[in-house]
Amino acid sequence: MTWRDTMVDQPETDSTAYLTGWTISGLAVLGTIVAVWVLGI
Repeated sequence: MTWRDTMVDQPETDSTAYLTGWTISGLAVLGTIVAVWVLGI
């Protein structure tokens, strides 16, 4: 059994899913920061 890290060993053919995942996670982080900022004020 070969261990593979999905964050490091990304196949070239899965670039669309890779970018989609990063975009969703990026928006989630930004949304959390904005929510905390708005609620904090």
